[in-house]
Amino acid sequence: MSFESLGLRAELLSAIASQGYTTPTPIQAQAIPVIFEGGDLLAGAQTGTGKTAAFALPIVQRLSEKLPKEKRRKPRALVLVPTRELAAQVSEEMNRFARCLSLRSTMIYGGVTIQAQIERLHRGVDIVVATPGRLLDHVERGTVDLSRVEFLVLDEADRMLDLGFIDDIKQVAGYLPPKHQALLFSATYSQNIKQLADELLDQPRRIEVARRTITADAVTQAVYEVEKSRKREMISFLIRQGGWNQVLVFCRTRYGADKLTEELLYDGIKAAAIHSNKSQSIRTRTLAEFKRGDLRVLVATDVAARGLDIERLPHVVNYDLPQVPEDYVHRIGRTGRAGEEGVALSLVCPEERPLLTAIEKLLKYAIPRQNLAEFPQQAAKRSVRIQELKQAAKPSKARKSPPKSAKATAKAAEAPPAKSAKLRRGKPVVERPFPKTGRRGRRS
Repeated sequence: MSFESLGLRAELLSAIASQGYTTPTPIQAQAIPVIFEGGDLLAGAQTGTGKTAAFALPIVQRLSEKLPKEKRRKPRALVLVPTRELAAQVSEEMNRFARCLSLRSTMIYGGVTIQAQIERLHRGVDIVVATPGRLLDHVERGTVDLSRVEFLVLDEADRMLDLGFIDDIKQVAGYLPPKHQALLFSATYSQNIKQLADELLDQPRRIEVARRTITADAVTQAVYEVEKSRKREMISFLIRQGGWNQVLVFCRTRYGADKLTEELLYDGIKAAAIHSNKSQSIRTRTLAEFKRGDLRVLVATDVAARGLDIERLPHVVNYDLPQVPEDYVHRIGRTGRAGEEGVALSLVCPEERPLLTAIEKLLKYAIPRQNLAEFPQQAAKRSVRIQELKQAAKPSKARKSPPKSAKATAKAAEAPPAKSAKLRRGKPVVERPFPKTGRRGRRS
């Protein structure tokens, strides 16, 4: 099957060809005809299989068939996503196709100034890619009108449920017109997703191109068992020995991500962290540097597990295993995308074995274990190395300090002679110091 056989316009075919794609992926081949027919869709596919283009291409083409005449256009397509990074990724791909057909697209998410978003909405847009929370802020302010939305897309719907966006999604749906086409895309296909589909979709067509929660076939997985105290040492060893130039590392907490970044920098490995405590401008700049190759390692929390589209990312490392087994699938899905091969490694300490068991139960197979025979048994502790460097940096003293008794003797010899005590009626008088004149020394 080719993209031409799907009924896409010549402008869109040219945009697809410029990206080097010749044949549609399975999810694209099945979803695009259903969207053209106008029915609701419930689609499940493993991450990295082209879900974004599967709904972006038909939506853009159908919107272009009836361009509104008014200058300040109101949104006619709404795409809800769970994270800022995914919003940026989806918006970029939407813009790539929308520009070909004179459509306007914008993205809305938190963490940045709202005024710039208000100005873009005021100029008029056809497509809005948004996170639920910031979108509701605009609705309450009256800066966005959702009464003309024809297409509602829930992308990575399972992740939105995990983040607690279910109430926000239902609230957004209440602002939409009764008649609209709803599309739900998800990397995993759980019972919660089915319940959400029953509430928001009207007799949807169901598409599932891969088994439930299965990982990409192109990803080679492995587990390294290591003590928790030696994880940082092992990941530095793997990066150096393997000559890895681009590695995405996942930590469980923001503090852990920052700490690991400092340790890698200390080891001479150029790294940076990305998590929810970072401002959006810093996150965007850091991700851009990583994509360009200016950074060797990007350390992230699960905020980056969804929505990061890094072309030909070769390595993903789970420095900490995720608490939720499904997140493992999304983490390692950042590599092995679009037919490329990738490697996903997990550093597992004894305390994390129950988490590994839960992941393998979800995957329905055991992840291969590997050992590093050349990995040193003992390593110099960082604190010891720092102390050695400090000692080496201290200037050597040519003469030893005199003993304390000699110091005391010399001090006594150099001290000025004591003043003779005053006499009053033949008796010595001890002079007392003057009272303090500060606030506490004053008498009321």
